[in-house]
Amino acid sequence: MPFPRRLLNDHEELVLDLHPHWWFFGPPALGLFGVMVGAFWVQSLLSGWAKTAATYLGIGIIIVCFAILAVELVKWRTTYFVVTSHRVIYRQGVVARTGVEIPLERIANVNFKQTIFERLVGVGDILIQSGGEDGEQTFSDIARPEEVQNIVHSSLQARASRSFDGAPSLGGIARELERLEALRDRGTLTDEEFEEQKRRLLG
Repeated sequence: MPFPRRLLNDHEELVLDLHPHWWFFGPPALGLFGVMVGAFWVQSLLSGWAKTAATYLGIGIIIVCFAILAVELVKWRTTYFVVTSHRVIYRQGVVARTGVEIPLERIANVNFKQTIFERLVGVGDILIQSGGEDGEQTFSDIARPEEVQNIVHSSLQARASRSFDGAPSLGGIARELERLEALRDRGTLTDEEFEEQKRRLLG
C-alpha cells in the first residue's frame, strides 16, 4: 500500500516510499517456528491424556502465534518511511498512530548502521541528526539503508540548489552556508561545486 498522496503538501514530490524490510517479520516468524517444533517434540515424548493435553495446548499456542503474525502484517502495511522533496516522514500504527516528520532544511547528517547479519539480508537502521529538539532519530528495519542514505543526501543537495532561485534572508543564507559545508564534508559536494554554489548564494 503506497503512502497516501493526499498527505503531501502542494508542490511536494515523492522521492522514496518504503515499508519495513521483510526482516520485520523475523522475530514472530521464528517464534512461531520454535513453538511448532517444540510442540511436536513434547508430543512425541508423552502418551495418553498427557499427550492429548499437550496437543491442545500446542494448538492454542500456535493459534496465538499466528494471530501475532497477522497483527505484525497489519503493522507492516501501515508503517511508512518516506522521503519527499521537502521532508522525511515516518508513520506507523493502525488505530493509534505515531509519526515523525523532519524538514530537509533541519537535517544536519544522515548515517546508517548494519550488523554483519543485517548486511547479508539487506536491512539496517537509518540515523538522522537534525536541528530540532529530538536531536537524532533512529529508524529501524530499513531496506538497503546505504541506498536510502544516498537518496536523502541527494534530496538535501537538490533542495539546497533550489533555494538559490529565491532571495533568502541573512539568517537563511547562514543556514544554507552551514548546510553546504556539511554536504562538502560528507563528500556529497566537491570543493568546486561548493565554491560555485557559495558564490551563487552570496551573489
